Amino acid sequence: MKLLKVVTKEPRYLTKEECRALLAQCPPHLYPIVLTALNTGMRKGELFNLMWEDVDFWKGIITVRNRKEFHTKNYENRTIPMNDLLWRTLRELPQNSTSLYVFENKSGRSYDDLKRSYHTAVKKAGLGHARFHDLRHTFASHLVMAGVDLRTVQALMGHKTVQMTMRYSHLAPEGCRGQIGFWNT
Repeated sequence: MKLLKVVTKEPRYLTKEECRALLAQCPPHLYPIVLTALNTGMRKGELFNLMWEDVDFWKGIITVRNRKEFHTKNYENRTIPMNDLLWRTLRELPQNSTSLYVFENKSGRSYDDLKRSYHTAVKKAGLGHARFHDLRHTFASHLVMAGVDLRTVQALMGHKTVQMTMRYSHLAPEGCRGQIGFWNT
């Protein structure tokens, strides 16, 4: 029996201009979610299950953690630093004593789907085909292009092995100093 050859495509990532165009087309409920995805590389499920107790404004970090009702893909907690723009955006979100989740729908529950509003924003931004997961690729790609080492990108993305992170290695410039939080401006 002959095995089929699996063709792996390079991950799609958005340019900074495409990110700006997308954010400009996001309705108010979607904007902070997309901005958070672009600045943290969190998976959709991680974003939907992000609780206020996981956001430490004092230390400027978000902790992606496992819970009884939700677990990360690799069952490992990780921390991600917030840049100033993300910190301000999350700080401005409404928060009350009954609010558990950072991103809540109108009924006060965490989101379970944003396909319609996300695809509408993508279409209005003229991006063609851009999946929500491509925001995660965008975060990793821009970090690598800024010169952030692959081990750091691996930790921020929550990749179990560096081989998973290696798919971004072709984007790394030689001798470039990097910084976390490319969306500060």
